[in-house]
Amino acid sequence: MNLKGKVALVAGATRGAGRGIAAMLGEAGATVWCTGRSVAGASATPGRPETLEETAALVESKGGDAFVARVDHTREDDVRRLFERVRAESGGLDILVNDIWGGDARTAWGTPFWKLDPADAEAMIRSGLLTHLVTARHGVPLLRERGKGLVVELTDGDGGNYRGHLYYDLVKMAVARLAFGMSEELRASNVAAVAVTPGFMRSEAVLDHFGVTESTWRDGVAKDANFAHSETPFFVGRAVAALAADPRVMEKTGRVFASWTLSDEYGFTDVDGRRPHWGRHFATAYPGATRPLDDGYYAYWRGYEAMASVFGSGT
Repeated sequence: MNLKGKVALVAGATRGAGRGIAAMLGEAGATVWCTGRSVAGASATPGRPETLEETAALVESKGGDAFVARVDHTREDDVRRLFERVRAESGGLDILVNDIWGGDARTAWGTPFWKLDPADAEAMIRSGLLTHLVTARHGVPLLRERGKGLVVELTDGDGGNYRGHLYYDLVKMAVARLAFGMSEELRASNVAAVAVTPGFMRSEAVLDHFGVTESTWRDGVAKDANFAHSETPFFVGRAVAALAADPRVMEKTGRVFASWTLSDEYGFTDVDGRRPHWGRHFATAYPGATRPLDDGYYAYWRGYEAMASVFGSGT
């Protein structure tokens, strides 16, 4: 996974998968632009202390170079200025990762769609999908100028099964479809577009929910046996780095990949040396649950209603 000389931008790099991806792109030697809204002294997410500066420091501790850019990706002028700066200061772009979410507070797990507020759907689409479209609109031209590149869309799940909440399902499935649609239009430019999902990810919020730290995470298994099969945000980070370093990545364009299946293919481990495989565990623990409207799948999600916004992509 040698990305020396490559320039990457991770939109939504403050915490969760975005932070893990930024760090592992740095580990592979890339220069990484870390963007989002939370910077030192100005957190944009109530109750969350993480900042872009912390992510950048992590990138650099892993061996990469990092830039911090405070950007509200819902504001197109902010995004336009961001990529003008990337072109001016880094000379271009090779890897674009869209991991913007911001819909946690709007996801009322366990509530049927006819009782949901349509305003929540509008907000989630704006923060979790429109931001991706705007960011790709201004970032992809830099990739095309290089004559090759990679766009990664972070989603939740690698199948067509229902994700337990209508608005959440709509946005996450649309993000995966966005990667497919972009791949069709970018194929001639030699730019790949793929969707990637983590498994049960130990994001900062998930660790807090279980009342554990990364060093004591196994204590959380007593609360939920599924936690034994969880992964750090760096696992999906290494998945993205492996894709970015693959000279044959165009063969994967338009498809959806899971961290665990990419680990099987490329042979990387999580930073703790484990190779968690959420897909295999899920198939064993919840047989048949990948079928739409399957009772087993609903039972699975009901078990996570108490986790509310902290379960899912963790971004």
